Amino acid sequence: MSYESIQADRYPIDHELSDAATFGPEAAHLAQVYLQTPRALVWHNASNDWPLLVVVLPMATRLAMLTNPIFAHLTRDWGLNVRFIGVDHAHRIFDFRKLLTDDILRKLVFALDKVSTQSTEQHTNATLDLLFSALSKGMLTMLETRRTNWPDHLARQHRLEPNVVGTLFDRSSRFSDFIRMLQDALKAKVIDPTLYGRALRAYDLREESVERRLAHIIQSTLDPQVVERLKQSSVGQHLGCYNWMAIDPNRAGHRHYMLQRLGCFAQFFCDSLLERTEPLESSTEIAFENTPQSESWQAPPPSTALLRLSHAVDSGQDRKVIEALALRFGIDANTVRNLWRVAPAALGTPPTWHLKQILRRLDAMDARQWPTTPDAWLNLKNAVTD
Repeated sequence: MSYESIQADRYPIDHELSDAATFGPEAAHLAQVYLQTPRALVWHNASNDWPLLVVVLPMATRLAMLTNPIFAHLTRDWGLNVRFIGVDHAHRIFDFRKLLTDDILRKLVFALDKVSTQSTEQHTNATLDLLFSALSKGMLTMLETRRTNWPDHLARQHRLEPNVVGTLFDRSSRFSDFIRMLQDALKAKVIDPTLYGRALRAYDLREESVERRLAHIIQSTLDPQVVERLKQSSVGQHLGCYNWMAIDPNRAGHRHYMLQRLGCFAQFFCDSLLERTEPLESSTEIAFENTPQSESWQAPPPSTALLRLSHAVDSGQDRKVIEALALRFGIDANTVRNLWRVAPAALGTPPTWHLKQILRRLDAMDARQWPTTPDAWLNLKNAVTD
């Protein structure tokens, strides 16, 4: 087993950012914490079952405050943005964030606070080694004792690309204190716009470099054929779609084809069909001819509709997929059929609740009124709210 701490690159401007004479002691301290705190902890070949474990860390530049028991709720809020990614021997990717207990989160905070306050590389490395030992033992123990519910933790929604909606490396949950410090310094005229611009430029460069490095580390342990198929689809490196194809290689071709035709359903497919491998009994057969507009039509139970959809997708028969989706969402099959033909990439991969609203809006419109340009599709998407 090997371990590494992913650190941000250094830039010449870092000396100015951490200069107490320029920014004041508090702002300089925040800058030091931002520069010294690891971005991720990586375990290579943690065990025979786990060739890769990665803890992607959110940033909290007021770590000393989080170590105070009075602010335990802030530690939990901070922990909501921690990502504990695991790739198993079958190349499936998991997000085990729910396994990060309050005790482990406290250890993380205390260790990171020590890293930010130690001035020597030796002290920093010793702290990271201690953190590595505590986390690796605790995490592997939890994974072994909770083996039965691993599928519940399959990654379903994040993406590996930096700087996209839903990325695994969400900057909005990180470094808010550091960015606020820069903004306050600019407003107070402590720094000039030129220095502020240079600092933001260095911030973007260093964070993008870290994110791309992490994405490469994770991608290198995934199934290369599935990754290549994802690159060819409109949904990009969506971890849920990756798992959906990787978990059953014999059906990966049909599922890839479905994502190409109906990319906007990608998140729904991952949320609903990732683990649906039960056989379809004859008693659950649904007549596809019973459309929502038929007087005798009754919505099937959700579990039955999803099971029907799962088998329809994997059958490779376009008509069955279209009609099964219409049954699932209670809309006319022609609405899905029109989406199938148009395949608007501008809709992206909305969550299921949002997709449902979009489909119902389209279902209520005449097909001739549908958007015809990417901007129009995006406007429709943004106009539909829950």
